[in-house]
Amino acid sequence: MDRKAHIPAHLHDLRKKIEGYARGYGLDFFDTVFEVLSFDEINMVAAYGGFPNRYPHWRFGMEYERLSKGYEYGLSKIYEMVINNDPAYAYLLESNADVDQKLVMAHVFGHVDFFKNNFMFRHTHRKMMDEMANHGTRVRRYQDKLGVEAVEDFVDRCLSLENLIDYQSPYVKRRPDRAPADEVDERKVAQGFKAGREYMREYINPPALIEAEQKKLDDEATRKKKFPERPERDVLLFMLENAPLERWEHDVLGIVREEAYYLAPQGQTKIMNEGWATYWHSTIMTQKALEASEIIDYADHHSGTLATQPGQLNPYKVGVELWRDIEDRWNKGRFGKEYDECDSFVERKHWDKRLGLGREKIFEVRKHYNDVTFIDEFLTLEFCVEQKLFTFGYSDKHQRWEIMERDFRKVKDKLLHMLTNFGQPTISVEDGNFENRGELLLVHRHDGVDLKLDYARDTLRNVQSLWRRPVNLVTRVEGRGTAFRFDGREHSDKRVDL
Repeated sequence: MDRKAHIPAHLHDLRKKIEGYARGYGLDFFDTVFEVLSFDEINMVAAYGGFPNRYPHWRFGMEYERLSKGYEYGLSKIYEMVINNDPAYAYLLESNADVDQKLVMAHVFGHVDFFKNNFMFRHTHRKMMDEMANHGTRVRRYQDKLGVEAVEDFVDRCLSLENLIDYQSPYVKRRPDRAPADEVDERKVAQGFKAGREYMREYINPPALIEAEQKKLDDEATRKKKFPERPERDVLLFMLENAPLERWEHDVLGIVREEAYYLAPQGQTKIMNEGWATYWHSTIMTQKALEASEIIDYADHHSGTLATQPGQLNPYKVGVELWRDIEDRWNKGRFGKEYDECDSFVERKHWDKRLGLGREKIFEVRKHYNDVTFIDEFLTLEFCVEQKLFTFGYSDKHQRWEIMERDFRKVKDKLLHMLTNFGQPTISVEDGNFENRGELLLVHRHDGVDLKLDYARDTLRNVQSLWRRPVNLVTRVEGRGTAFRFDGREHSDKRVDL
């Protein structure tokens, strides 16, 4: 049976039309399986991140309650949900009008085209729907064997550390290749005392003496060899390779880490991805799919998608406007040395070389950029002024939130800071045998923002529960170096030189 036909006949016909329009514009996407769900079912699936067979955990129940109440009180409504998979899976809300279903289908095809072609997703597991089900089976098996509370408590600790991965490791080689066997430093062998005659050697150097000297040489070599050899940003990988975990704990931590890496590219391309899907649903709907009777409803729902709440960044709005700006600039030739060196505001405003390269350019950008490089490369002064972008913060003087900066460079830097590493602290394993006591030393790369100390202490507690030995964290607090330590019973801290 055709998997595409698992929806009502009229939706199947709409889907064929929308898919034809999308391919006609050059979108290239995986086969997409649509399923129609009630609001209760779609809230349940959304609570599991789109994977209904995911492992059980209380946080998914809490998310379901939040989504259900949001829908019940009219505060929120899920229009679409799409999963990066091959085939891709997308969910439609059965109570939506046909105009909404068409909009969602067009939006979904934009997402799937992005999943398939953007470089950030090339390493992702394209059969993650099956893999998530496998993860769920393994966790349920451990719960049946060891008890729900014990397994869920360990999952809690793992999830609290799921951001301690190296988001760039799939694209950057961090570790050197293993040295060939003939290049590895040879082990120093204990020689003992020199003997004038060979037959006297074993009397002058008894086995106990040689053994003690060999142990001393091995201990010295261990102290000299850094562990790890260079800072390890993937803290979870270091734990999997070196922490004294039980077999089931190792498996569960591996599951959490694998899912964190699968979901990471979606966070690293949120503005691009949502903007791309919005660009294509608006293009397909306004140029091909809309009936005259549907225009008002479409405009109402589309404007709701692009609405900006005070103090919040709407990735749909920023993304689609930036895609349109890129297309317009490359259509008019507003790029390159000649345009950049033009210092006439009037001339730049009316610049139009009629190159018509916009559509080609946005497909190129869709393939090779993520949010950080997208914003860094294409967010211009003109765009910032046109979109009225600004930074805001809390004013102690006026006791309220206010606009802080409209300066283009400061606005752009603030946005890039928010996107780099998701605005989260960068933590690395510096030493797995700190002070030769088997303790763990973590280092925070300070970028001008102090750690939240309550979060830092909770993180130390959870890392220590995996490492089973005291854990230290060095950071900068109010400009001074500080080392936090948790030994399994109590927290302590002291000043250190950085």
